[in-house]
Amino acid sequence: MNEATPAPIDRSAYAASDALSHRQTASTLRLLGDAAGGPRDWATKLGRLARTFATLLNRRELRRRVDRLKQERAFEAEPTPVQLVVLGIDMLRYFIEPGARDYYASRGIGFGLHQVLRVLDDPSSMIDPVGLLSTRDTIIGHVLQVVHANPIYDLQLLEMFEDGLDAIESQTAEMIAGTHPRTKSIGAIVEDPEYHARLLDYIRAYRRDPMSEQLRRRDGAARNDASFVLAEETFGAMPSAFRYATHLPTRILPAITHVRTRRVIDPAFCEPRALAVVARLFGSDQRVT
Repeated sequence: MNEATPAPIDRSAYAASDALSHRQTASTLRLLGDAAGGPRDWATKLGRLARTFATLLNRRELRRRVDRLKQERAFEAEPTPVQLVVLGIDMLRYFIEPGARDYYASRGIGFGLHQVLRVLDDPSSMIDPVGLLSTRDTIIGHVLQVVHANPIYDLQLLEMFEDGLDAIESQTAEMIAGTHPRTKSIGAIVEDPEYHARLLDYIRAYRRDPMSEQLRRRDGAARNDASFVLAEETFGAMPSAFRYATHLPTRILPAITHVRTRRVIDPAFCEPRALAVVARLFGSDQRVT
């Protein structure tokens, strides 16, 4: 796999469809019921959750996943376990959460209810932001249920599994056809009715050429913040995210200090390419603080 560098902001960004989805028209109770599903659905969900925790204790499986990703050149230097934990926290607070909150506000969707629906659909998708512990179908379900700012990280992550890209392509096609086993529950969450068709086109383009123009979601106010843009350029793809992680503290107490005291992404941990994007968009004298 060639390393895919995110395209310049707005070059490939798309605006979400103005068409209303089931997520935006159904009642809250209907959405909660659809996302929750029935007893058989919960047996499957709890099984995925158990397998996620089991992977945490399975050093052989973790080693296999890391080695395969390194073989596919998803990253080079390998972060320590402490660095991976902090990476997950930084991804959430600097990139995932502010981008999602901004996007949902632009769509008129309550952030809190949306997270509840995601937990009901698949609780395992919420506990592993880095993704190394997740099952193949947990990662795929996460991509299908969330209109991603950029899905390339998850496609790179799926290369942990020999059939990962095959599976996400086929399952996305099933969502479009309405034949996916989780069509009802995922449909209670996805707010853009054109998302899956757009995603399928990108998956196929990525499989032909990982350097294909990326599927970037056009956010609102978040991209007016230099710190957010730097985080997007850093965490949007796996190679740059893992290189960032190698600069993080390796011991627990310094890691706790980092999390408690650092409120925005540290430019010293980011790549020159990401810093150059910020300088180009906000001016060469722009400081991320």
